[in-house]
Amino acid sequence: MTQEELLPLLLKKDGHAFTYVYDMYSKSLFAVISNLIRDQEEAEDVLQESFVKIWKNIDSYNESKGRFYTWILNIARNTAIDKLRSKGFNNSQKNLSSDNFVHLLDDSNKMINRIDTIGIQEFVKKLKPKCIQIIDLLFFKGYTQQEASEELEIPLGTVKTQNRNCINDLRNFLKV
Repeated sequence: MTQEELLPLLLKKDGHAFTYVYDMYSKSLFAVISNLIRDQEEAEDVLQESFVKIWKNIDSYNESKGRFYTWILNIARNTAIDKLRSKGFNNSQKNLSSDNFVHLLDDSNKMINRIDTIGIQEFVKKLKPKCIQIIDLLFFKGYTQQEASEELEIPLGTVKTQNRNCINDLRNFLKV
């Protein structure tokens, strides 16, 4: 099913079309979410919450503003970031024992694979070092532009401009 066929069905709240979207995109969205939220159960909850938001807000998608996948990816990423910033999540993370973090040592190679699930990591590596750093902070680590500005110790406006330029360079690599 093409995007042109899928969108009208989604706008009509067709359950089969939504199932198709879930089957097609859930793995890549889960990879992005689990890169931000390390706890698998929490990441699964965020994935479910993301698809509920997609279902409820499908009317707000505008084809002229971007691709459908980019739109749902932003919903998933923003939902994960909202979860990370929530008080309840932060309080639950303070009470974790060190046993919950042992798997990170064993899974270091798997983490690299999760970051590259949508296949963009290879293209990011072709960018200038400053672009790699900015994209890593903003998109793979979930920093806000303000947080990236503080981390890199550069003005917020510079982060915004460099981010825009880096995304344009990435688009050129991807020919999008």
